[in-house]
Amino acid sequence: MNDSPGWATPGSPSDGEGSDGSRPPAQPADTSKWSASQPPPGQWSSPAAGQTPPPQQQGPGWGPYAPRPGQQPGHQPGGPYGGPYGHPGGAGGWGGPPPAAKPGVIPLRPLGLGEILDGAVSSLRGHWKTVLSVSLVAAVLVQLGLLGVQRLMRDRLVVSPEPTTPGELADTMGDTLIAGYANYYLQLLGLLLVTGLLAGVVSSAVLGRSTTVAAHLRGVRPLVPRMLGLVGLLLLGSLAAGLVPVLPGLLTGNGVLAVLGAPVGIVLLAWFFVTFVLALPALMMERGKVADALKRSAKLVKGSWWRIFGISALTWAITWITSMIIAVPFAAVAVLVSPGGLSDILDGTSAQSWTFLLITAIGGLISLTITVPMQTGVTSLLYIDQRIRREALDLELARAAGVHDQGDHGAVTQRPGGAGPASGG
Repeated sequence: MNDSPGWATPGSPSDGEGSDGSRPPAQPADTSKWSASQPPPGQWSSPAAGQTPPPQQQGPGWGPYAPRPGQQPGHQPGGPYGGPYGHPGGAGGWGGPPPAAKPGVIPLRPLGLGEILDGAVSSLRGHWKTVLSVSLVAAVLVQLGLLGVQRLMRDRLVVSPEPTTPGELADTMGDTLIAGYANYYLQLLGLLLVTGLLAGVVSSAVLGRSTTVAAHLRGVRPLVPRMLGLVGLLLLGSLAAGLVPVLPGLLTGNGVLAVLGAPVGIVLLAWFFVTFVLALPALMMERGKVADALKRSAKLVKGSWWRIFGISALTWAITWITSMIIAVPFAAVAVLVSPGGLSDILDGTSAQSWTFLLITAIGGLISLTITVPMQTGVTSLLYIDQRIRREALDLELARAAGVHDQGDHGAVTQRPGGAGPASGG
């Protein structure tokens, strides 16, 4: 049997057989000759920026610069962000995209929940004079309206100590529902007004620009008639969505029927509110027409209804808890100074006391002044976020803020598969 050259042990005799035709005994391998003939062991090191490996290291296989299956020869890794090392001008591994530019309160890219909430709070903190001035005026108007409703309903909401008939109980339920709806829609009116007036403040905060109360009011003055018209339409639509299901019970005096229709009204009201929640920011930032703002809101919300609903509901829950924290101490003080004390609270006669109403109104005024700007800030940032996701508004915002696509400010990148720069209107 003949030996093949490739099967000889390194360091074994090359002739293979002795003079008598027999094979000599196997000798231990001479490892010194084997190790001396090999190249020195390689060491991994990351190439310096802009340096390419020598040609002999670019052969086939799975080396750092070897082409993968389906790639063309000479392809260099780095993904859609360019550069051989993962990001423009960078070195050292498969890095992700560079951080987004952040000229103001938010980074110019699609936003997460925490960034939206933080941006709303930062807008309030950075422009507190303008924000609190506007929200205070709106809160005063809302509280005056609530005070009037409470005084009008003072006799109807008193709980009688004597047993009541089913009809009287139904009437009480209906009156309570009316008072609740009046309270909600008055606060909604204030929320809509503040949203329209403060949308420009949030826009300035996103661009990192400061503003004064006088300058802001001069900027929104030409849009006030259109804003009031849109607020009126949104309020009428909300009234129709929320009241139509309970209207049969209210007209017939059947409180039970009205209460049964309330859940249907809540569902319709939620659909209407979320669908057109971005209309006021669209009107004030794009400076278009009322009808165009309604269409823009419906278009931007389409496909993201549940996300916007969830963020809006969470914001409402946060502001409600904050309102309770502020209002409860004032209510406690009102009970202490009320002539009848806790007994008047239980039977409802405290609503007839101006002392009780005024003290609780002060607590409500403070809570509305603080919490309403939080809700309006979230709504305006949701509008900006939806345009970034749908229309690459971040590119236009970067240009408006004087931030370039590359450099020390970070980078503004186009969404994968997204459109080009969005138009301003």
